[in-house]
Order: sequence, then C-alpha cells, then structure tokens
Amino acid sequence: MSTVNTSIPTVDENLLVDRTQLIDGEWVGPSSGEFIPVINPATGKELAAIPRGGADDVDNAAQAAHRALPAWRDTNATARASLLFKWAELIDQNGAGLDQLESQEVGRPSWGPPPMAGLIRFIAGQADKVQGLSLPTYTPDELGLTLREPFGVVGAIIPWNAPGPMFVNEVAAAIAAGNTIVIKPAEDAPLTPLALAKLAMEAGIPPGVINVVTGYGAEAGAAIPNHPKIRRIGFTGSPTTGSIIMEACAKNLIPLHLELGGKSPQVIFPDANLDAALPAIARGITMNTGQICAAGSRVVVFNSIKEQVVEGLAREMQKVTYGPWYEQVHMGPLINARQHERVLDYIEVGTQAGAQLVTGGRPPSGEKFESGFFVEPTLFADVAPDMRIAQEEIFGPVLSVIGVDDEQEAIEVANGTDYGLVASAWTQDVGAAVRMSRALEAGQVAINKPLGAGVIGGPFGGYKSSGFGRTMGADAVLNWTQIKTVSLTGA
Repeated sequence: MSTVNTSIPTVDENLLVDRTQLIDGEWVGPSSGEFIPVINPATGKELAAIPRGGADDVDNAAQAAHRALPAWRDTNATARASLLFKWAELIDQNGAGLDQLESQEVGRPSWGPPPMAGLIRFIAGQADKVQGLSLPTYTPDELGLTLREPFGVVGAIIPWNAPGPMFVNEVAAAIAAGNTIVIKPAEDAPLTPLALAKLAMEAGIPPGVINVVTGYGAEAGAAIPNHPKIRRIGFTGSPTTGSIIMEACAKNLIPLHLELGGKSPQVIFPDANLDAALPAIARGITMNTGQICAAGSRVVVFNSIKEQVVEGLAREMQKVTYGPWYEQVHMGPLINARQHERVLDYIEVGTQAGAQLVTGGRPPSGEKFESGFFVEPTLFADVAPDMRIAQEEIFGPVLSVIGVDDEQEAIEVANGTDYGLVASAWTQDVGAAVRMSRALEAGQVAINKPLGAGVIGGPFGGYKSSGFGRTMGADAVLNWTQIKTVSLTGA
C-alpha cells in the first residue's frame, strides 16, 4: 500500500484552469479540439492541459476585445484603477497558491509572496494620471491641447520564465490605459496567467477586456500581430522570434515594444568587496536556474584578481543547492527537455572551445533528479570574449569568467555583445562607478548589485538586440496610449 507525502504541496484547485482559455469572459475550449499538456519540469508529470489555440481563437478573442472596447475605454480612469486595486487584493489573498502554481509549472523553488499585486498597484496608481498638455495658439480665440487615448485592441506574447509578473506587467498597464487585450502565454507555463485572469474576472473587470488564448507560438502567437483589429503589441522572448513579430507588425503598421534577452556583464574591479560580490553573482546566475533575461552571465574581472575571483565563485557555486520545487533549495530544474539539451550543448561548446570547466557541467545524479531537467551550476574560467558561451544567451546556470587588464578593456568586453539589457559593476571607487554607469551599454546599470537597478518603478528594457521600449516605469500606462492634438475655435 502506497503512502502520500503530505509535505509536497499540490496545485490549488480554485486557481487551476484546466483545458480552457478565456475569451469574452467565458472559459472555452479550442477551435481545433486539441490540447497541449503542461509538464512539471521537476518530475516530468502532467500538471494540466491547455487548449491548442490558433488563428480562429485569436480572431474570437480580438472580436470580443473589440466589442468590449467602447465601454471600457469610456469607463473613467479612477474606476478602472479601482478594479485593478481589487484585482491586486485578490492576488494577495491567493498569494501562496499562485506561488506554488508558478513554482510547479516553471520548476523554481518558492520565492515567497509573489510580486504581482505590488506591480498592479504601482500601475493602477498611474491610471488617472494620464494627462495631456495645453498648447500655445496663434490667436486668443483658439485653444490647443493634447489628449492621451488608448490604442484600442492590443496584443501581448509572454515567455515562460516568470509568467505571473510578465502577465500583469503587460495586461495591467494596457487595460489601465483603456485598451482591451488579447494575450498569449507560453505553452510551457500558462497556468499562472490563466489563474491571474480568473482573479481579474472575480475582481469585476468586464468580459472581453482581458482575453487569454493559449497555444504554440507559431500558431496562436503568430496570429496576434497579424490580426487586423490589434493595434499595438508587446513581446518578450528571443531575438529570432522578436524579428518575426516585428516583421508582422511592420506589414500592418502596428507599433510594438520588444524585450529580447541579454548577456549581461558584471565587471569586478580590484577594489570590489568580494565578500558581497561573489555570493550575489553566484545566486544571480542560479536564480530561476539562470532562466532570467537579466541574469549576469559574464564576469569581466581584472586579471590582477582573476584567480581569487574564480576560486571564490567556484566555492559559492558549489554551495548552491538544487532539487524539486517543494524542497528548501536555491535552484530547480530547467523548463523542459529542449532547454535541458540546449544548456548541456552550450557547456560542451565551451569545453571544446578551450574554456576551463571549473565546476558543474553535468546533470546531477540521484533518484530525485532522474525524471526532471536538472543541471549543475556551472562555472567556466579562461573564457575568451569571442567564444560562443560569452556571446550567446544560454538561459541556464552557466557563468563565464573573462579576464581583462584595465578599465578600458573591461568596458570594451562588457559592451562587446549584441545584447544590452542590464549590466553591473562592482567597485568602491565612486569615480569608477560613475564612469561605468555612463559607459555600459544597457537599459539598466547597477553598482554593487547583480541583477539590474532593483528600484521601485525602474523602467526595464534594453539597448541593441535586447529590444526597445520600456515597461515597469512611471510611463508604463502612457506607453499604451497614443497622442491626439485638438484645436478649438469659437463658432
């Protein structure tokens, strides 16, 4: 007779949405009649199934959003904000369940109270602060002004690595501005977005304002920028897919913002506080198993302290514990078998290129790891700046150490990739900190921190191939509006 391990949390059935997607306030199946399993990456077991949505489902969702638009657009901004605050309150009430749900579909250990409620409250506070300008006129019997208006029906496509925060960043800002939205979460991690949409409906956000279509990127995702009623797009993902989305938007003249990943440098000066820097760098690259676009995956260190840094990072990486989501560990598995193979392939590429594999580099052994997509925290030393592991986004717990002789070389190496999302510099010299803040080509620069600025309301987005446009800042709602100039003359 088998026994049940009651210490392993299960999915909150009140939050779980199985085999349906949200269109026009109704939980419906797919037009295709087909479903996609959602797999727990720690165990390989199915958590739920989602509709394999496609162009017909996106069309139904876009039509529903179009019908809902006039009433939602004309709802006063304070009333829209009030509904967002109610949504945030329900998220707080269901925080533990949402954290467990995202842990199980993404594979990460618990991060504690989820951030979605705070993100929504920050955005809701902007809803009734959307203001136009008074403009000068040529004659005194005229008035000139600008209005900020929503685009209308908008779309978004989000990835799997942090589905809850990414869902609310796009949805809350878009609807706070008076838009209605069609959003597609990643097929690997759609359950938290669906749960959040369910709570949004419970908060009283009207049917058709938020529509969630599930499915594959090449089917449901591709249909969103190609739909004639969708007038703005937000996309987070790879540069390759971002280019495809941008091409589709160009054909329909749709504006968009793109967040396309990074290869973030962390520059360590000889005077850096290594007792603070090295643990933070090790935790930063292993957080969410390195599956974070802002992960500091390149350590650019002065050669005078390189050996000390490599030895210290190896010790810290070896302290990182890993296992399934329900254990008190630092790191879980990678999201799926494809990503597991990709990360292991990059480790082999680095070894073959001549980088020194200092620690990690393999799937861990043991019964609890056999069914999941685990890989050890991995550290490479003696990495040349032009190696693939130093240039390409691996999206795994793989850290590369690159030695430099001076500050100018450090800047050249740090900026020497196609990406420019975040960057860090570790130094106690204020002058060096100022110089690096200006010199590093990244949307966020942190001094003595590993993962970006870490401030409330800091705009997030990239330079170069990391994309364009910003989320999360004081202009989060304004970014989902367009400007109309009005002139008034007496009859």
